[in-house]
Parts: sequence; structure tokens; C-alpha cells
Amino acid sequence: MKKLVVASNNAHKIGEIREILKEDNIQVFSLKDLGIDIDVVEDGDTFMENAYKKAKEIYDYIVENKLGDYMVMSDDSGLSVDILKGEPGVYSARYAGDHGNSEKNNQKLLDNLKGVAYEDRKARFICAMVLIDGENKIIKVQGEAEGYIIDNATGVGGFGYDPIFYVPEFKKTFAEMSSEDKNAISHRGKALNKLKKELNSL
Repeated sequence: MKKLVVASNNAHKIGEIREILKEDNIQVFSLKDLGIDIDVVEDGDTFMENAYKKAKEIYDYIVENKLGDYMVMSDDSGLSVDILKGEPGVYSARYAGDHGNSEKNNQKLLDNLKGVAYEDRKARFICAMVLIDGENKIIKVQGEAEGYIIDNATGVGGFGYDPIFYVPEFKKTFAEMSSEDKNAISHRGKALNKLKKELNSL
């Protein structure tokens, strides 16, 4: 069985990745599972730059400390709103100043969209994903999910901007969907499926 370290301790994210990879004979570990306490500075200009930086730093650490034979995967993801010229973008997790404060981030986004008509609130979740399996095996993929930002948070599932990200085809926000439905169409689900195809072709 292949062993995969996800360069994250975000329990929601690890859970989604485990769920999507559960039938692929891949054992998924978080940084915490391996006792790795590294906070990689995400200072890239794009999601892909940040994803690569995280994966490379963690991969190098595992090799240098002889922790075992692991593939390392990192993703950087966020929300891009067209009328806000791509905001919050790479700052999605810290849009309102506090890293990971979803309530404040959502409120700031809604404040910035005050008075904007629904049809002009087009947005997409973007997930850039990098997997390193040895010095010469580096896979880079990106997945996107299209939707609209609504005014009122709806649903109790998901995390981050999920309660205000509405998908017309499902007539639901990400936070109202079952994990199966969300994973089938989400940015992370699409990126992981691309990644699985690339892995199988190696």
C-alpha cells in the first residue's frame, strides 16, 4: 500500500482527501500523524506556487530525517470572485486578517459584494495540487468548481466559504450538499481525480 503524507493538519481537508482516495489503496497521513511541526510560509503569487512550496519543504524534511518512504502531496486552494478581480484568491484563508476565521472571511466577502446583483457574483473555487514521489516524479494538477456567492450562509456541512458558495445545478450551497455530491464536483475532488489518473499512468 502506498503511503501519502498530506502537507496539512486541516482536519476537514484531510477527511475529504481520505474519502476521495479510500478505494485507491493509498494510506493518507497528516503532518500531525508523523509528528511533523513545520509551518510553511505561503508567500507565492499563485495557488500552484504555494502548493509546490509546501510539498517540497515537507518532502525534503521527510528525506533528510529518514522518516520513511512517503509520497507527499500539498494543495493550495481558495475562492476567486470575478467582479472582485479574483479576490480573495491566495489570501482566502486570511482574507479578513485572522488565518482560518471563516465567519470573518465570509462577512468581509459579503460586505465587499453589497449591492451586487446575483448574476454578477460569479465565483470559482480553485485547487492547485502537487504530489512529489521521488526527485523526478512531480505531478501538478488543478481543479475548479463554478458557482455564485449568495447573501446568506446556508447549510451546516463543509467549511470555509462553503455556506455562501451556491451551485445552481444542485440548487444548494456546498455546505448543504452531502460529502459524496460535493466531492464529485468540488475543486479538490476534480484535482484529486486528475492526480489519480497521473499516478496510474506512472
